[in-house]
Formats: sequence, structure tokens, C-alpha cells
Amino acid sequence: MRKVRVKPDADFLAERKRAIFDGMKRWLPLLFVLFLNVRAQAQFEGVKDSVVQLYGVIMTADSLVGIPAVSVTVKGQNRGTISNNQGVFSIVVLKGDVVEFTHVSYKPKVVEIPRTLQGNQYSVVQLMVEDTVYLPATIIRPRPTPAQFERDFVNLEIPDDDIEIARKNNDIAKRRVLMESVPVDGREATSMQLRNVANRAVYAGQLPPQNLFNPAAWAEFIKAWKRGDFKRKN
Repeated sequence: MRKVRVKPDADFLAERKRAIFDGMKRWLPLLFVLFLNVRAQAQFEGVKDSVVQLYGVIMTADSLVGIPAVSVTVKGQNRGTISNNQGVFSIVVLKGDVVEFTHVSYKPKVVEIPRTLQGNQYSVVQLMVEDTVYLPATIIRPRPTPAQFERDFVNLEIPDDDIEIARKNNDIAKRRVLMESVPVDGREATSMQLRNVANRAVYAGQLPPQNLFNPAAWAEFIKAWKRGDFKRKN
């Protein structure tokens, strides 16, 4: 029996291609999102694997005593920590980071975290050697003449003690300036707001009283005018 090969219709092929293209457009965003998710997960796992908890103790090289207040910084980055009273420290770093130990009385030390480190913890016992810092010489000379010494001694400005500072802070003018410049705290603001609400509630539905004919208000106005409260302040 002879086989007859039927050639597909052109419309059928176009419809078939259109259906395949529509399916690709429908699944392509989902595949793209899945690809990004897998890539982000891989990057996260890589960063997570490179994080290392560096901890240890910093001690003197001669007597093995813990050194407090040693600066432990990561080079090239604005972060670090200091050792406690026993010389113990702990900081999070990355594999390959360079950690520097500095102290004003000891020579600096540098430790590099191995890139091939297995695990996420790295402990060190850092020994530091004392360093001698030579300061420039300071020459103290007396006053050339007694007259100059007397002049400088008389004109010397002595800083105020606690009693003088308290007296200046309790001055009426100083307190008036502070009352005008210092903002109120939360308690004062709440009390002021509650008083305003109470005053509005008292005079609800009527006109509030006017102080135009109030003798006490006029007396207070005259006192403020004599004090110079209404003068222009430069």
C-alpha cells in the first residue's frame, strides 16, 4: 500500500507557531524570576560563607597580661571595636580582610584573615610589644622682668568656679533670656495645651472676656514697658 504524505496547511503552521510563541511569552517571565531567585540565593550563600566571626584576646608579649582599650579595626572600612578590661575582643569580618591592632603604648600589629579558611570562626591570641614614644622637648622659661610677671598675673582670666556659674545662671536677665530661647519640654507643652482646651471649654458659646479694661493687665503692661520688653532686639 502506498503511503501518501500530506503537506500541512499554511494557516495551520502559522497558528501553531503563534500558539508556541504565546506559550513562550507566558512562561518566559516566570523562568526569568526563577533564574534571578537562584542567582540571588547563590550570591547570598557566597556572602554568608565569607562572613567570619573573629575573636580572641590581646596580651603583652613579655608578661601575657590582657591589654584593655586596644583598637581593632578593619583596614579600608570604617568599622571596628576595642578590647575590654581583660583584653578580649570580638568582631565580624570577611575572608581576606586585614585587621589592625593599635594602641598608644604598643607597636601596631596586622592580621590577615585567610581566604581559604574552613568555617565561619577564627580565633587569635595577639601579642603586642610596648613602644616608646618620644615627645618634642618643651622649654619652660620665667618671665623676663618682675613688671611683666605682675602685669600678666593681674590680667590673667580665671575661669568661673561652680558658685560663680550658679550665680550667673540664677540671674534674672539670664533666666528671662533662657525662658524666651529654650523650648518647652513635653510636660510643659502638654500642660499648656490642656489649659488652652480648658479655657476654650469655659467660654464655649460666648465671647471670652477682654483685658482692655482690666487694671491688672494694664499694670503688667506698664511693668513690661518699663523693663524694655518691647524694645527691638538686634
